[in-house]
Amino acid sequence: MPEFSASTVSMRAPDDAVSLPVRELVDLDAWATDAARLRVGPEGDERLIEALATELREAAEDSRRRGPVTALSYVPEPRLGELARIELSALAADDTYPTMTVELLHRYLAAPTDISFRPPEAELRTLPIGPAVRVRHAYVQDADRQGTGTVMETCAYGICPDDKWGLVLLTSWRALAHTDALCALTDDLARTVTVTSQS
Repeated sequence: MPEFSASTVSMRAPDDAVSLPVRELVDLDAWATDAARLRVGPEGDERLIEALATELREAAEDSRRRGPVTALSYVPEPRLGELARIELSALAADDTYPTMTVELLHRYLAAPTDISFRPPEAELRTLPIGPAVRVRHAYVQDADRQGTGTVMETCAYGICPDDKWGLVLLTSWRALAHTDALCALTDDLARTVTVTSQS
């Protein structure tokens, strides 16, 4: 397998997802308005389009800070806004960790933090692209002095297509009633991740 820079990474985008411009140089305000209008429909309510445009712009700005290979805002019902964020990122081996392994990705993704709501749940998986680890985690965000905050859940795949770099597919959401469906969506997306050599 090639180095990451000599490879093309792709993943099927789910229906009802908006591709966020995390690497393109675009006017985010104009892009967000166009994307919202496209998602809502040309005859949609202008207030809904404006509200969704604001949310999509904020989603793009947020994802840009992490620099993923690709990022999607999952919006199955435009009137409810973003249901989940989906990001596919690359991790390169370095001097500290010269070889990328599933075990290393497991340790990275399944490490509990001081805002963990419950311990991470990890299991090894085999994908068409190669070995992987699937990790479910939940965090408490923006906790107040009493420890009350918003629970965010994640379902992540650490994928190891090569010993020089790995991929992390991460879906995150706050709508806890949709947890099972969003984990199933992440499972489906993980099976579509491909790497194509450019050499």
